[in-house]
Amino acid sequence: MGLESFAIGLAVMFGLIYLQIPIAIAMLATGFGGYALLVGVTPAVSTLVSAIDASVTSQSLAVVPLFLLMGSFASISGLATDLYRLSERMIGHRRGGLLHATIAGCAVFGAICGSSVATAATFGRVAMPEMATRGYALSLAGGTIAAAGTLGALIPPSVILVIYAIMTESFILDLFVAAVGPAVLAVALQMLTLAVVTARHPELAPPGDRYSRADRLEALIGAAPTLVFLLVIIGGMYGGVFTVNEAAAVGAILSIVFALLRGRLTWARFLGCLVEAGRNTGMIYLIIFGAEMMSYFVTVTGAPQAFTAFIEATGWPPLMIVAAFVLMYVVLGSVFDTIAAMLITLPFVLPVIESLGYDVVWWGIVTVAVVELGMITPPIGMNIFVLNAVAPQAGLPALFRGVLPFVLSDMVRIVLIVLFPVISLALLG
Repeated sequence: MGLESFAIGLAVMFGLIYLQIPIAIAMLATGFGGYALLVGVTPAVSTLVSAIDASVTSQSLAVVPLFLLMGSFASISGLATDLYRLSERMIGHRRGGLLHATIAGCAVFGAICGSSVATAATFGRVAMPEMATRGYALSLAGGTIAAAGTLGALIPPSVILVIYAIMTESFILDLFVAAVGPAVLAVALQMLTLAVVTARHPELAPPGDRYSRADRLEALIGAAPTLVFLLVIIGGMYGGVFTVNEAAAVGAILSIVFALLRGRLTWARFLGCLVEAGRNTGMIYLIIFGAEMMSYFVTVTGAPQAFTAFIEATGWPPLMIVAAFVLMYVVLGSVFDTIAAMLITLPFVLPVIESLGYDVVWWGIVTVAVVELGMITPPIGMNIFVLNAVAPQAGLPALFRGVLPFVLSDMVRIVLIVLFPVISLALLG
């Protein structure tokens, strides 16, 4: 009866999603309804209240709105423009230099923003017009921005890594430390991909003019506050000066002060940032409520144990099982929101991963990397559609063509992370 209830519940949830009910509501309604039918309405209400109370009062989850607030104010303060200008003046004279500058800028801004969609949208506005003026192919320019935007979810501090840590009861800083190696690998492989593409097709990204030392120094001075900001937040967090929560709070305050000192913080923008951060926080919390309730329902049906037993009974080697999960996440990541795709599957996937003897922190890095790949995978790569909305001059078909080399590059990265867990775990000791 339990497994039948689970199958019915899963069908109901996906049916609601198909009817365009928000994923969070679909999970919450299915989880609550299924749990109530199996255990009783009163225990279901009590469990829901407890889950909401635990999430809202969680000190670990408090970091989410703070990082979102930091990202919102950082977006309006011109940090992305400063970073892009610095990268452009340093390497823009090389073939494909602006594309490499875009990757570097997205990597640094992603560390501040923590959102792949926001990073792609911001650099779509900042970098696309400049590259179009320089004669760059819009397909490759757009594909580079969309792919580099995914770095925002992997480079610490990352909201999705925070949520994974909380849901799996892992130490948040362990996830951040484990993400450093894969993040560096991601940047290196994306730049290598660009080097290969532009070497074969130099007409897609012609070299620009070389800037003088004075121009480079000017850009460095302009970006210095941003670099100091990163040093304080990330250096303070890894150096043990701040806890993760304290780093998020300091980052939120500094981003507000930074925007204020640069004259970009009008009253309307201030309220807009608060509303944006509040709306995104509410959405994330609602997804977590739904995932918690769905997890209780799934657990009481016995589906995770049955799924684990089924996987073990297949006799597949562990790497084949991991490969199957990776393919599943690529598909889910192209259809669902990143956080939702991860939380929907955790109750089934994590027990199997643990039973195979794999490290939970390592699997978190793999999961985020794979789900983010779905953000640029045709036919429903979210970053591509976001970029098309802010820079429609390229067109969707061209953007999907331009991102394909990076899809292959990211697949190579995921294979390396899976085959060599030390890439993620080396810094953990």
